[in-house]
Amino acid sequence: MGKSSSHSASMAVAEKISWYCAVFAAMMLLMNCCDVAEESPKEIVQQQQKPSMMIAGYSDRRPACDEIYVVKEGETLQTISEKCGDPYIVEGNPHIHDHDDVFPGLLIRINPTF
Repeated sequence: MGKSSSHSASMAVAEKISWYCAVFAAMMLLMNCCDVAEESPKEIVQQQQKPSMMIAGYSDRRPACDEIYVVKEGETLQTISEKCGDPYIVEGNPHIHDHDDVFPGLLIRINPTF
């Protein structure tokens, strides 16, 4: 009988925790909706018309690079990183051991961070 009562007590605790999590998630969604509703339509239009931001040389627009990229003549990891939006090219390509190991025709995997 002790085993059954401890099981039902743990189930009750689990139900309370899941209920509180559901209420918290609903409150967060409600607060997010209220923040958007407080902005006037004019403010929303102004935010949409702002030019794209550049952060550390990486654009917030999706670049035109395929997942597998073929290095072209004169390109460096830095120029490819800026062009494709992947600041971690070396980490995603274990076959590149040195930044100077880049040559035309080399295949590298691109993982844009946006």
